[in-house]
Amino acid sequence: GTGKEQQIRIQASGGLSDADIEQMVKDAESHAEEDKKRRESVEAKNQAESMVHATEKQLAEHGDKLSDADKNTIELAVADTKEAIESGDPEAINEKAAALTQAAMKLGEAIYAASQEDTDHEVSGESGDDVVDADFEEVKDDDEKKSA
Repeated sequence: GTGKEQQIRIQASGGLSDADIEQMVKDAESHAEEDKKRRESVEAKNQAESMVHATEKQLAEHGDKLSDADKNTIELAVADTKEAIESGDPEAINEKAAALTQAAMKLGEAIYAASQEDTDHEVSGESGDDVVDADFEEVKDDDEKKSA
């Protein structure tokens, strides 16, 4: 370099004493923990609410595929989860949402089983021929459009 010494000195001109700065750092640290807890609470609440919504929607659409006992178990889990959401306690919310997830698996299994039955009926029926005809017609339509 040039042999000249360069120095930058940053000085606070705000008039804060070391004690003030230390207090602000402590406040920030204590609030960071509160903020983290609040964020966890909000995330737990959001996840649980979306789980409740999805489960209620599926229950309304596919509840007839369940036994009464399974349906009651799921409805009870939904009610418990809603109650936990109202409490605002993230641990309770997560616990009840996990229980709801477990209960809702029965609903998922029932929906899957019903869709498998539907698929089996379609495959064994005449729909296999329809698919071939539909493919043939689509190709034919494309050729007519090109020549027109």
